[in-house]
Amino acid sequence: MNEMTFHLRVWRQPDRNTPGKLVEYTIEGISHDTSFLEMLDLVNDKIILEGGDPITFDFDCREGICGSCGMVINGVPHGPEPGTTVCQLFMRHFHNDDTITIEPWRAKSFPVIKDLVVDRSAFDRIMAAGGYITVDSGSAPEANEVPIPKAIADRAFDAAACIGCGACVAACKNASAVLFVGAKLEHLGLLPQGQAERDRRALRMVDTMEAEGFGACSNEGECEAVCPKEIGTRHIARLNRDYTRASLKLAFRP
Repeated sequence: MNEMTFHLRVWRQPDRNTPGKLVEYTIEGISHDTSFLEMLDLVNDKIILEGGDPITFDFDCREGICGSCGMVINGVPHGPEPGTTVCQLFMRHFHNDDTITIEPWRAKSFPVIKDLVVDRSAFDRIMAAGGYITVDSGSAPEANEVPIPKAIADRAFDAAACIGCGACVAACKNASAVLFVGAKLEHLGLLPQGQAERDRRALRMVDTMEAEGFGACSNEGECEAVCPKEIGTRHIARLNRDYTRASLKLAFRP
């Protein structure tokens, strides 16, 4: 069947200070090759033609790179397909006449701005606290001049795949951000350029994470299960090691 009908229950909230509610819409004639965001565009076209206020949602690249399209679909951040962002989700992943519930990330540290858009600037503040290096690395070096073992480079690259979408926070019952922070610490802490600030980075980023109101990790793995880039929980172990190491060095510093 090429044309499909969907019944949507969409979270509508005019601003962060006004209570929201689920509002129902029906959209017909949707091709199974339509992406989820394109489907929402078509719903908005219909709402505008009827004189209503279109659904507000975030997007940018629509290529699974920027992470801005995050929303909870039928209770799962980014929807039912593993390793997939919302913009990579197609309506063929659903069934004709399905009812689909669409909500924003649910976390105290990600307050709703409007409808499906949340304020994720807490992640920016965590990165500003320590997600940088001050070593002058100069211009791009010849690839073979810096001897980095392939295993280390691969691990750093895997961690760098994190797009900071916040699905890990939305899936966690504690709204923990340790998978995000762990990936950033591993990405920056494994490579030679990041060693000078490794301890300071761990302390500042973890302390900022806690100050932003994110919860603690209870090691249940929901974050890994919904991550669109399939970032593993082993990065959380790295975070714990680096933070403990930095704390002990600070405590015993003369």
